[in-house]
Amino acid sequence: MNALPRHIAIIMDGNGRWAKRRLLPRAMGHRAGMKRMMELVDRTFSMGIGCCTVFALSHENFLRPKEELEELFGLFREYFSSETASLKERGISLKIIGDRGPLPADIRALIASAEEDTADGTRGKLAIAIGYGGRQDIVAACNRLVGKGEPVTEQTFRETLSTGTMPELDLLIRTGNEMRLSNFLLYESAYAELWFSEKMFPDFTVRDLEEAIDDYRKRERRFGRL
Repeated sequence: MNALPRHIAIIMDGNGRWAKRRLLPRAMGHRAGMKRMMELVDRTFSMGIGCCTVFALSHENFLRPKEELEELFGLFREYFSSETASLKERGISLKIIGDRGPLPADIRALIASAEEDTADGTRGKLAIAIGYGGRQDIVAACNRLVGKGEPVTEQTFRETLSTGTMPELDLLIRTGNEMRLSNFLLYESAYAELWFSEKMFPDFTVRDLEEAIDDYRKRERRFGRL
């Protein structure tokens, strides 16, 4: 049986559809998803998994209606204002990956403060992808290496990605009854184990997370070898 994964990632898909099925505003789905994310992240670290990356907002999601984006921005304000102290107390360091440029200035300031306040955490690392795109991250890493005049090798390239300080990705979970990566951690997923759930993210429970991890531990990982 495999050891616990060192690094898991979750594509938190289906919040809007979850709300629509219940005749609720999409904002209620995003709020339910944020609550669920906090529960799953807590369980991840309590199991001894050292790194968790969650996909909160894609690069393409910035094209969504202004009203929906404002609701998401409000949730980000709540989360970074209320949860930073708890993350610090539990020894969890926070890292935001993605393009922060389109975010309101106050959210960018909250992010910077949260990252600084939790930087010394050694129990685990939580990465939240906001304005993130795998293709964009790959292009940016290439440009940084070329700009430095450094050779592009697998090692230098991996270290230059926004996830470069994290362990190799072991398990990627996607909810929402979709079976695609949607431009998330494209390079990092090369040998990751994949787990797809039909459940909308707010319905994806801690037990579902444990089931995915149990299944991962039973898989044979050969990395191209016999």
